[in-house]
Amino acid sequence: MATNQSALCVCVESKPKSETAPPKLTLLPLTALVVGSMVGGGVFNLPSDMSKGASPGAILIGWFISGVGMLMLALVYQRLAIRKPELNAGPYAYAKAGFGSFVGFNSAWGYWLCAFLANVAYAVAIFSALSHFFPVFGDGNNLASIAGASICLWLMHALVLKGIKQAAFVNVVTTIAKLVPLLLFVLLAIVAFNWDKFTFDFWGHGDTHGQGDLGSVIDQVKSTMLVTLWVFIGIEGASVYSARAAKRSDVGRATLLGFAGALGLYLLVSMLATGILTRPELAGLKVPSLAGVFEPIVGPWGTALINIGLMVSAGGAFLSWSLLCAEVPYTCGRDGTFPRWFAAQNANGSPKNALLASNIMIQLFLVLSFFSKSAYQFLYLIASAAVLPPYVLSGAYALKLSLSGDGYVSGESRTRDVIVGAAATIYGLWLVYAAGVHYLLMCAVLFAPGIAVYLKARKELGARAFTPPEAAIALGIGAVAVVAAVLMWTGRISPL
Repeated sequence: MATNQSALCVCVESKPKSETAPPKLTLLPLTALVVGSMVGGGVFNLPSDMSKGASPGAILIGWFISGVGMLMLALVYQRLAIRKPELNAGPYAYAKAGFGSFVGFNSAWGYWLCAFLANVAYAVAIFSALSHFFPVFGDGNNLASIAGASICLWLMHALVLKGIKQAAFVNVVTTIAKLVPLLLFVLLAIVAFNWDKFTFDFWGHGDTHGQGDLGSVIDQVKSTMLVTLWVFIGIEGASVYSARAAKRSDVGRATLLGFAGALGLYLLVSMLATGILTRPELAGLKVPSLAGVFEPIVGPWGTALINIGLMVSAGGAFLSWSLLCAEVPYTCGRDGTFPRWFAAQNANGSPKNALLASNIMIQLFLVLSFFSKSAYQFLYLIASAAVLPPYVLSGAYALKLSLSGDGYVSGESRTRDVIVGAAATIYGLWLVYAAGVHYLLMCAVLFAPGIAVYLKARKELGARAFTPPEAAIALGIGAVAVVAAVLMWTGRISPL
C-alpha cells in the first residue's frame, strides 16, 4: 500500500504548475455523455444484429437479462461514485483500488481498447450509411470510406483539442438530434406492427417457409449477449468523467437516467422490427438495418432519414468516445499506471498525448478494416469482449466493499449493496461465457502488448514490476496470446 501511495504522490508532484484546472460538467452534459456514448450506431442495426441468431422470444429473454444486469451495473457506478468519491476514471480506478496495480492496468487497457475500436466501428457505420447517398462508399470499409473516415478522425482530433467543455456541448446537441428519427420510427412502427408476424416462429424452431431452426433458446439468448452489451457500452461514461463533474451526485443520476432511456429505446426498436419483417428478412439487411425496416412503413424517404440519423448518431458517439478513450489513458498517466507521457495537457486542458495515441490506433484499425468482409460486426464484437474485464471488476469491487464494510458508516445496512454487487459480477461472468472462446482469444492478442506499456510505467516510478500473482496473470495473458496468434496464422480463427 505504501508503494502505491508513493507512486501517486510522485505523479501529483510532477504535474506542471501551469496545468489548467478541469472544467466542470453539470447533469445535462453528463447525461448526454452517457446517452451519447451508448446510443450510437448500434441501435440503428439492432434489427439485423439481434435476428441473425435469435427469435423474438429469445430476444425478449436476452433484453430481460441484459436489462437486469445493466441496471445492476448502473447501480454499482451510482453507489461507487458516492461511496468512493476519491476514485476517478470509473472502471479502471475501481479495479486498481480493489485488486492491485496490474489488474487495474488491464482494466484500463481493456477499456481503452474498447473505446478506440468502438470509434472505428462508428466510422465504418457512418460511411456505410453515406453509401445510400454516395454509392462510392460501399459497405463503409473500402478505400474511399477509409480516406473519408481518416479526414473526419483528425478533424475530431482538432475539435477535442479545443477543450473538453466545448466538445461536451457539441455532444449534447448531437444527442438530441440523433433521437428524433429513432422516436419517429418507434411511433410509426407501433401503428404498422403485425402481431401475427411477431408471434410466427416465436421460439425459432423453424418452419416450412425458409425459417430454419436456430437451436436451443439458451443458445439463441447467448447470441444476443454481445449485441446487447455493445449498445450498452458507455453506461459508465459519467463515472469516467467524475473528476470533471460539478456535483458528485450528478454522476449517479446521469448514469441511471441514461440507462433507463436507452433500455426503453433499444427494446422498442428491436421488438417492433420483428412485427414488420420476418426474421430471415431482418437478418439479411445491410447496415443500418433499421432503414430496411422503416422503408416498408413509409417508403424510400424513411431509408434516407434513418441513414441521416445514423450518421448524426454515430458521429455524436464518435465524439463521445473520442473524449472517453483519451480520458482513461490520461488519468492513468497522471497516477503512474500508464507512462507519464500520457498525462500531458495542452493550454485548453485537453489530454493531447492520450488523444494522439488513441487516434493513431483508430487510424491503424481503420486501415485494417479494409481487409474485413463484415468490418462493423467484427469491430463491435471485439470491442464488446475487450470491455468485459472493466465491467466484471467494477461489480467485484462493489461486492468487495459491501462485504468488508470499507467506506460504510458503522451499523449501516449493506444488504442491498451486497445483492447489487453480486448480481453485477455474476452478469459480467455470464457475458464472458456468452462471448465465447473465439473473441476472448483474439482479445488476448490485443491485451499482450499492454504488458510492455505497464512495465515502462513501473520503471518510471521505480516500483517493482509484478507481485507473484501479477506475474502469473501476465504469463497467462502472454501464453493465451501466443496460442491465439498461432490459431489466427493457421486460419483456425479469423481476426477480420
